[in-house]
Amino acid sequence: MSEGVGLSPHEFEEQLVRTLDDRQLSRGERQDLASALANIAPDADRQALRRFAFATARAALVDTRDGLVLDWLEDILKVLEPSGPAKAPTSFAEAYFSPGEDCPRAIIRLLAGARRSVDICVFTITDDRISSAILDAHRRAVALRVITDNDKAFDEGSDVDRLGRAGIPVRVDQTRFHMHHKFAIFDENRLLTGSYNWTRGAARDNEENLIVTGEPRLLSAYAATFARLWSSLS
Repeated sequence: MSEGVGLSPHEFEEQLVRTLDDRQLSRGERQDLASALANIAPDADRQALRRFAFATARAALVDTRDGLVLDWLEDILKVLEPSGPAKAPTSFAEAYFSPGEDCPRAIIRLLAGARRSVDICVFTITDDRISSAILDAHRRAVALRVITDNDKAFDEGSDVDRLGRAGIPVRVDQTRFHMHHKFAIFDENRLLTGSYNWTRGAARDNEENLIVTGEPRLLSAYAATFARLWSSLS
């Protein structure tokens, strides 16, 4: 599946903050923000952008006690939540397949876009490109947790020990059965799941699949499963 290149949430936040300089949102600024929002990266969290707008306004009020800040915030929210007839909620979803590079690219893109947390529950991790993206997220202070299986955790080529040495919390299923899940949750609002193993071989040779979705019911179910496994392996 092809990937569009959108504005990052951080770039949108910077553009949003600049509109506060004169304590009002001009028609041109409103149009620019609406255009930027339409081109924002698909993994952006709109709720997080709304919280950022409130936090920006709150910080400005501490300095200025300026009631115009709230007028600015009201106009910003009109951009983030356009008025008009209510639409049925839609669920973001994408599918990726291997062999090929679509699956690892999707994983790496989601890791690169993570801002707060990533919970990873996979049978094995041997693709150095994915491991490097995990470590990059760790260096950005993203809260990471990894669950994996003991049969694969310390195989030749496994990167699990490397992640643990870097300070990422890792828990390993030590039972005689397999922890065979392959899913990850990003910022509590994106779920990645499917048959795809996080290995170079899966990208090069295997017929595998990944689904990325923001469906709340699926996110809730997988988050509960991760929490149960994490607790049971403590």
